[in-house]
Amino acid sequence: MAIALLFSGQGAQKVGMGQSLHAASATARALYDEAGRVLGWDLARICFEGPEAELTQTKVCQPALFVHGMALHALLREQGRLADVTCALGLSLGEITALAAAGVFDFATGLAVVAERGRLMQQACERSVGGMAAVIGEERAKVAELCRDFGIEAANFNAPGQIIVSGEKTAVEAAVAAAKERGMKRVMPLNVAGAYHSRLMEPARAAFAEYLAGVPFARPQFTVFTNTTGQPVAEPEDIRAALVRQVVSPVLWEDCMRSAVAAGATGFWELGPGGVLAGLARRTDKTWPVKSFAEAADF
Repeated sequence: MAIALLFSGQGAQKVGMGQSLHAASATARALYDEAGRVLGWDLARICFEGPEAELTQTKVCQPALFVHGMALHALLREQGRLADVTCALGLSLGEITALAAAGVFDFATGLAVVAERGRLMQQACERSVGGMAAVIGEERAKVAELCRDFGIEAANFNAPGQIIVSGEKTAVEAAVAAAKERGMKRVMPLNVAGAYHSRLMEPARAAFAEYLAGVPFARPQFTVFTNTTGQPVAEPEDIRAALVRQVVSPVLWEDCMRSAVAAGATGFWELGPGGVLAGLARRTDKTWPVKSFAEAADF
């Protein structure tokens, strides 16, 4: 098989994630120990013990998901199971995990990048009053019309009929109410801290661009698809620009998955908790083989 690795995004986190990996593997323990040194706080404790409110904070869950994904990747490498990997993609922050797995930067650098991204995005959330909603079972064009009418933006194209919209909280609430009047049957507000992947994240985008200017990038060792276009990205400056743009632009996740299959991937391995990405893959095309790795039992 030609395997595409999938790395999780914010929202997949849960208390206890990675604990069995830490208990079973010296390699995983070493990564969690290094994470604590890089971050200056005990990531492992929050991942394993919570509380959930602390783990859910943007500045915490983004590094938590990065380290969990990299620990899973390290175990697969240790077992010699990465020979068939031809490409990788990650949902939102998971794109940084995918890039680290592809050798664009090392673990410590990738973790520092994720931590700064999460910190800046949390600041942007605290400075604005944003919201998001899920629109289920509608075509992209109809959702685009709703966004135009209410001054909000499409933030995620996750799978056919699963689109997330984002913007000022009052505008999102008005759009949700109007959507039902327009015959959209499933439009649900999401319990999130802010309006991710919208113009309300512009302060985070600008500061993140400044931060990334000083981070060295290498060419990936295998194909990585960017959320911003759904296409491969390989040149270091293009990768840097895509990561900056991604903070305020829609996540084209369905496009990324389809591009991986078009490029020859014959199966997906999800590296992250909760099976979220496996569910999106099956929703997109039930014939795609998908396997999820989250804890020690999955190996």
